Amino acid sequence: MHPLEPEILSLFHAPPESGYTARHFRLLEDFRQALNAGEIRAASPENGVWSVNAWVKAGILLGFRMGTLQDFSINGNFRFYDKDTFPLKKLCLDDGVRVVPGGSSIRDGAHVGKNVTCMPPMYINIGAFVDDGTMVDSHALVGSCAQVGKRVHLSAGSQIGGVLEPVGALPVIVEDDVLVGGNCGIYEGALVREAAVLGAGTILTGATPVYDLVEQRIYRREGERPLEIPPRAVVVPGARTIARGWGREQGLSVYTPVIVKYRDSKTESSIRLEDLLR
Repeated sequence: MHPLEPEILSLFHAPPESGYTARHFRLLEDFRQALNAGEIRAASPENGVWSVNAWVKAGILLGFRMGTLQDFSINGNFRFYDKDTFPLKKLCLDDGVRVVPGGSSIRDGAHVGKNVTCMPPMYINIGAFVDDGTMVDSHALVGSCAQVGKRVHLSAGSQIGGVLEPVGALPVIVEDDVLVGGNCGIYEGALVREAAVLGAGTILTGATPVYDLVEQRIYRREGERPLEIPPRAVVVPGARTIARGWGREQGLSVYTPVIVKYRDSKTESSIRLEDLLR
């Protein structure tokens, strides 16, 4: 158990009737710095099994509850207003994060590892964990509590959905060496395993089954178990025919992701070109 956990949970479940004190705000500051350092995470793996750290998500919600709206405007033309408990992340050169100019933002309380590249404009939200060597490309979003591994490429326009509530829900997880193509979306706690490739425009949600043409099986969310894309799978947008009723009569199809193959030498050679951008 992390030393901050009991205090965070106590304050989350029993807000003080007389209001928050300086001690409470120091606790929140310590919590935020632990998130920044990657000492605590909204979800963590053990032997390949991911589990949610509900108390961390509760602490983030607590921070929003404790905050008041503050004017963060740069000047009269650039006006910004947000909770004072979660300002922008204060990076320095020694952090080793490359943030290219052009309208990007990282909220404090997000862990951003060494040699991460942030292309403008992009956004990383509170509680996110972005590991070493990852590229967050233009117009990409890393949502609240999303977990992104090492050497991941989030291509332009990709969306990694966030989740704070319910506090027990597993956030979106993208493991090491995954390539997320342009305009992809990963939502509702989907888990993308190591070295998978999502072709441009692929959308993963809890409600959409994924058809594996190689293994001839279907992946879907089952109860508390999230949708899981297997390691090294290459996923592209596809369609399946409506099997009955009026939709069939009209010859309609619905969207579904399809695993067309698993990474091979041809896939590896095309992906290695990404390294030139880092």
